Amino acid sequence: MTDSARPDLPDRLSIDPTSPHHVAAVFEHEIGIRHNGKERFDVEEYCISEGWIKVAAGKTRDRKGRPMLIKLKGVVEAFYR
Repeated sequence: MTDSARPDLPDRLSIDPTSPHHVAAVFEHEIGIRHNGKERFDVEEYCISEGWIKVAAGKTRDRKGRPMLIKLKGVVEAFYR
């Protein structure tokens, strides 16, 4: 698949379909997230310009049944695999 067929990766992206930062067209392709030079596979949301990612905090859930998230700050890079 060529790079022209893929949409540009947004500055902020969430995997939660109810979030305003969810872009379904991006998830049709495989995405990678690198945080502080290490590739992460558990990222729920990221923001490149502000330099943070959100990951699940163990098995804890909020009152709506979604995983509790913690914010980790650092250098964030998003890329297509």
